[in-house]
Amino acid sequence: MAKKLYVGGLSYDTTDDGMRDAFAQAGSVTSAAVVTDKFSGRSRGFGFVEMATDEEATAAIDMWNGKELDGRTITVSEARPPKERGERRSGGFRSGGYNDRGGDRPRSNW
Repeated sequence: MAKKLYVGGLSYDTTDDGMRDAFAQAGSVTSAAVVTDKFSGRSRGFGFVEMATDEEATAAIDMWNGKELDGRTITVSEARPPKERGERRSGGFRSGGYNDRGGDRPRSNW
């Protein structure tokens, strides 16, 4: 069964293919993805690798955790399932500011 690994501390220069090639040394890589910022497209410094078997995942952790990839020391561990996110509030403006609740900042004289 495939096992997903979290890879942290990545260089901004690390690509999906580069990470796939590195982890292929430990076994069959099912997928490799560097997480990027949706606005800038720049790497966020972490990613995920999915190995084909639990044994290959363990080998990849042993091989790469605390080692250097593209000039940065990376952290590799078993990925945790995503947290359940609460219901999001939608739209509108939030009330707030210093003086809405008797804050200590004086009101402006505009």
